[in-house]
Amino acid sequence: MTATWPHLSGRLDGNRHILPVRIYFEDTDFSGVVYHGSYVRFMERGRTDFLRLLGVGHEALARGDHGGDEGEGLAFTVRRMTIDFLKPARIDDLVEVETTLKELGGARVVVDQTVRRGAEVLATAVVTVALINAAGQPRRLPDWIRAKLPPPS
Repeated sequence: MTATWPHLSGRLDGNRHILPVRIYFEDTDFSGVVYHGSYVRFMERGRTDFLRLLGVGHEALARGDHGGDEGEGLAFTVRRMTIDFLKPARIDDLVEVETTLKELGGARVVVDQTVRRGAEVLATAVVTVALINAAGQPRRLPDWIRAKLPPPS
């Protein structure tokens, strides 16, 4: 049996998701500053937990379990990501990844993501994800997913 740790998925705050992340040695480069690729991982976790807390789990989606409506297996894939690195994070910092829905299309979702240390903005990103099937073909967002997403801001 798998234990449930809801706080590990962060929290929904209105239309945004906030995920706390502790910076560990493995997240840094030789100088003790967070490696740029670590921000991409932090943001991926933010997007995944945002969807998880909304009731769109990646594992069920891949199995084709669409909220009681069985269908083809689906997955979200990153189509485009634009990141601005503004200030460094360092080992032992506690940062927060904020994710908000910016735009909702037929088969894509655009989110804004911000990594903060307190009030300081460390990195920002605009990420476009597309919904695809197992063969990599684009698929329209099903109504049951649309119903779970907050309105774009």
